Order: sequence, then C-alpha cells, then structure tokens
Amino acid sequence: MTRFSPLAALAAIAGLAVLLPLAGVVLASFGSDTADIAGRDLARYALTSAGLALAVGAFTGLAGTLSAWLVVMHRFPGRGLFAWALALPLAMPAFAIAYGYADLFDVAGPLRTALRAATGQDLPFELRSIGGAAFVLSAAFYPYVYLAMRAAFLSQSGSALEAARMLGCSGRSAFLRVALPMARPALAAGVALAVMETLADYGAVHFLSVQTLTTGVVRAWSVYGSTVSAARFALPLLAAAALLLWIERASRRGRAHESARARFRELEPQPLGPVARWGAALFCLALVGAGLLIPAGWLAWNLGTYTPDWTRLATAMRNSLGLGLAGAVVTVMLATMLALGTKRLPLIARLASLGYATPGAVMAIGLLAPAGVIWSMAPGSGMGIALVLLVLAYAARLMAAALEPIDAGLARVTPSMIQAARTLGHGETRAAFAVELPLARGAMLTAGLIVLVDVLKELPATLILRPFNFDTLAVIANNYAADERLGQAGLPSLLILALSLPAVMWLTRQISASAPGRG
Repeated sequence: MTRFSPLAALAAIAGLAVLLPLAGVVLASFGSDTADIAGRDLARYALTSAGLALAVGAFTGLAGTLSAWLVVMHRFPGRGLFAWALALPLAMPAFAIAYGYADLFDVAGPLRTALRAATGQDLPFELRSIGGAAFVLSAAFYPYVYLAMRAAFLSQSGSALEAARMLGCSGRSAFLRVALPMARPALAAGVALAVMETLADYGAVHFLSVQTLTTGVVRAWSVYGSTVSAARFALPLLAAAALLLWIERASRRGRAHESARARFRELEPQPLGPVARWGAALFCLALVGAGLLIPAGWLAWNLGTYTPDWTRLATAMRNSLGLGLAGAVVTVMLATMLALGTKRLPLIARLASLGYATPGAVMAIGLLAPAGVIWSMAPGSGMGIALVLLVLAYAARLMAAALEPIDAGLARVTPSMIQAARTLGHGETRAAFAVELPLARGAMLTAGLIVLVDVLKELPATLILRPFNFDTLAVIANNYAADERLGQAGLPSLLILALSLPAVMWLTRQISASAPGRG
C-alpha cells in the first residue's frame, strides 16, 4: 500500500490543476442545449481535424527526420548554421505564418496579380483550404520532429552504424535498418507533438477558413454563447489527446534498454557528393524559409506602409510578457511539485500529461463553470479572477511540457544523495528542497522558457478567458487579421517572434550540449 507523504500531497494538488478543467468539460457536455451546434456540425469538423492532423503528421515526420539526419550525419554548405536555424520557426506563431502567406498568395496578393498580368494565368491552388492549412501548420511544427530526431541521432553511437556498414549495408540501408528504428521513440514523440499542436491550433485554421474541432469550440462559445456545444466539440479532442498520449508512451517502451547496450562513440559526419550537398543545403534552406524567412520577411516588408498604434502595442506587449512570466512561474512550480511526488503517485503524472495534448480552448471552456460560480460570489473581482483562471489554463495545458525537462533534471539526483541527506536528519520534504531542487535549477529554467514561448503564442484560451479590454500581442494580431488588415497584424506577430527567438535559440543550444560526449 502506498504511504501518503507531503510530496505526494503536493503532486496531487498539481494534478488537480489539470484535472479540474478536464472534468469541467465532461460535466458541461451533459447539459441541455437548444442551439445544439455540436450535433449539427460535429462529424464534419472531426473529419477535417483528422485529415489535417494526418497531413501535418506525415509531412512533419518526413521533413523533420530528413533534415535532422542531414545535419547530424553529413557535411554540406551551411550545416553548422542549419543545425540551430532549423529550430527557429518554433518562435514564429502559426497564425503569423498564415498571415504572411495569405497576403502573398491571396487573389489580390502581389504574386497572383503579377502572374496574371504577365501570363494571363493564375496559380493552381488556394491557400485558404485544407491543403493550405496543412502547408502552414507543417512549416510551423516540423521543428518538433527535427529537435526530437536530432537529439536521438546525436545520442546514437557511431559503433552501431559502423557495424551495419561492415555487414554490407549501404548508407541509405544503414539509415533505414539501424538508425531510424533506434530513433523510433523520438519520431513518435515528435510527430505526436506536431499533431497535438495541429489539433490545438485556432488562429491559423480560423484565418484560413478551415473548420476544425478547435474552431468549433471557440465558435460555439463566442458566436452562439453555448458552453454545452463548446464542451461537446471538445470531447473528441480529449479522446484524440488520450490516444496520442498512449501512442507516445507506448513508443518509449524499451528505449533506455536500447541506448544502454553499446559503448558510446560520437558519429562522424560524412561528406556528400557535389550535387547532393547543394541539394541538402537547399532542402534545409527551404524548410527555414517556409517556416520563418518568407512569412516573417513579407510581414516586415509591409510594415512601412502602416502607422503603428505604439501605445496599444506597448500595453499588449506588457500584458503578454506579464502573462508569460506568470504562466511560466506557476507552471514550473506545479510541474516541480508533480515531479517530486510522482514516485508515489505515477498515475497523477500520466493524467497531467493529458493536458498538453488538450487545446487551450478546451481548458478555457472547462474553467468557465467554476469561473461563473466565483464571479457570482464575488462580482467585483472580475479582472483578477479572470487573470488567475487564465494563468491556470496555461498551467493546465503546459504542465506536461514543463514536467519533461524537470524530470530529466531530477534524474541526475542519485538515491545515495537523498540517503545521505536523510542520514543527516532531513525528512523527505526537506531533503527534496535541500538536495533535489538545487540540482534541477537548470532544468527548471529550461522548462520556464518552454512555457514562456508557448504562452506568448497562445491565442484561443486568451480569447475566451481574458478580461474585457485586456489585449495581448496575439489577440491584437488576431483582431487585425479578422478585419483583413494583414499589414497591421504583422507588427504584433513580429514582436512575438522577437520576444520568443532568444529563448528558442538558447533551448536549441541546450539540446546540442546535452548530447552524450559533449560535456
């Protein structure tokens, strides 16, 4: 029987922060609803979400794996630059990428106008479609697969590939039969993250007129005022989150056993032929260009044609940073409580992981019921309560993302260290604060930066729960885009990029430094 302890109590409290909004969604879905928006459109929205998730999963898996293999295993022009630049699109909000491409490729955009004037022909595709949304989201989310696969390839010993070569495998055969199977858990985790973000996205798909379950959640609440329909749209998303989480967990089985078998020796990058090396450089440049350079460059190019409202932007930047820092502190604190206590309550950590696969809009809908009760009891505390609930929604959604690096940091603490603290008279809780937390400080900083970047880009939860007249940069960009003022939407989008970019660059360097044999 599991003995209860203060650390287990802290983990249970942190787990409740995730389970509370999820339970709120399930309970709200049983209510009566005269509009019944979900009953009318649920199947259509679910099919669109599934098709979009499959397309993004396939493209991000292919692009992320190939780019990671190229920068780890081969020498080509710009390899050192691409090793970290390929991760930079993580700093670019998906909705900002959609704004940039829409402005370029819409019917009245400069590319189509110039093409029609020169040839009388039009481009054979529309960006505002499922295909266009799949392209935009793939360009935004392929770095999740790239980072996971790069870390996996860097952790593989060169001995395994050399053994495959000695047995007669070509370079491609060694990749397909040895390196890729060994990196399977990382591939599953990266693709699962990209699919989770696709299902959670609201800003890009809404702007591109693609109706998914997440847009259904926000539309049912904001247009029809129906929390019940919003909750019913959210239920399939919760089921998808549980399925993705199960796939990701199942793919990790046996991972530690596999990596511990061979003595580690760093991989030696191999040179490519004259054509292949320039092809590799162009492929990597195309990925960085699609996810960052082209949309950000076009948005920046258009800045000179508008007069920014600097006062409003400065207020929104202050609000974004304030929410980001508050969300990072609260999320890291709860994730640390969870990490310290999960040895006794492992089920709580698994349930908390469900939060990361759940869209922010779903978390916000789940918190509306307790928010209504609180507002009815204390009507004068509307803004403060709304901000607290907003930070709680961020924490519930992002706690699993913070838990991963903190768990890795705490894994450095050996049982003998804790035992030494206990022999000096420290209890379980005091030993955790005196020994475990100081050693995990770097991991906690990494977790905080991950949460900060995600909160800066978060849109649907902020739209639903923010107090009246409390705008963030993402909300301002969304409002401008809704009015088709894409030039003005560019500046707040680029400000989010400027705030996120240093954190993403630092996180990329941390991943490189954590590879075996690199300190």
